[in-house]
Amino acid sequence: MNIDLKAEAITPRRHTFSHIARRFGVDKPASRYEEATYDVQPTANFHYRPTYSPQFELYDPRRTRIVMNDWYVFRDPRQFYYASYNISRAAMQQSFDDAVNFVEKRDLVAGVDPAWRDLFAAYLLPLRHVEWAANMNCQLMADWGYGTQITSAAAFCGADRLGIAQVISRIGLLLGQGTESALADAKTQWLEADVWQPLRRLAEDQMVVHDWFELYVAQLIVLDGYIYPLVTGAFDRAGAAHNGAPLSMMTGFLGDWFADNSRWTDAVIKAAAAESDANRIVLGEWFERWSVRAEEAVRPIAAMVLGDEGDAALDAVGARLRERMVGLNALEAREMAA
Repeated sequence: MNIDLKAEAITPRRHTFSHIARRFGVDKPASRYEEATYDVQPTANFHYRPTYSPQFELYDPRRTRIVMNDWYVFRDPRQFYYASYNISRAAMQQSFDDAVNFVEKRDLVAGVDPAWRDLFAAYLLPLRHVEWAANMNCQLMADWGYGTQITSAAAFCGADRLGIAQVISRIGLLLGQGTESALADAKTQWLEADVWQPLRRLAEDQMVVHDWFELYVAQLIVLDGYIYPLVTGAFDRAGAAHNGAPLSMMTGFLGDWFADNSRWTDAVIKAAAAESDANRIVLGEWFERWSVRAEEAVRPIAAMVLGDEGDAALDAVGARLRERMVGLNALEAREMAA
């Protein structure tokens, strides 16, 4: 009995799903990111309008003043979908765990100047409440936003913010020598201390903003653009004179995360600004409005940590943030008009 084995090539009828083929053509293989984000947003056959805002459809591009011809231009340069996002964040979590374990096993916190250690706890631990608010804001963007590319990335960002709040809590437990005392003190400061009330009010006001793209600018561009460079830049440098390196090791991930997230936020703002002059004007208005409030809210904290140098450090952060926005052309229309 003879058996002939032959290899036969089977040509696939198409290389990707129908919704991707309609956008890019049937002969173009798509990445997992493209398959997971392009044209997945429901657009028709909604059964009811939301009772909390019946003037809108369940998914409605009119929920923001930003107008886009194609809501799928907000491509995430990181190309995050479920798998790639989790792989990236698992590596970031491992880096943080390694740093904390290194500090904890060698009791390096004990060698930090006690005054600076207390000041570190005073400015870092209350920020976990800011991160919790940021998580809520990002989930609203994911809920009310339009287009899967931006809503899925916003949901991932919301998960990041909840994780950052938990990481700050873990640092608080370490500073409290395994007890909740440091975290409890930080909550009291957040609720009662005068230095935190402007930022607390700003966080609460952002949570009732109904235009999800305005909230995107207010939280992810403006407020983050002030807080993260201060915490991972000016505050870290101030701690160097107090043997604060072990503390900086535990917060180093914050700078890494902010740089990574800024790749996405910058791409979104650039795409929105490039769409039309009207969008650039709206983005500029939002930036001006919220940057004034963010600067006022963060200034007392900068003064608490840096003393007389706080104003200069905050002004420098604000100048870099403004240059970043100008570079994205978000303020170009307003500056030309002026």
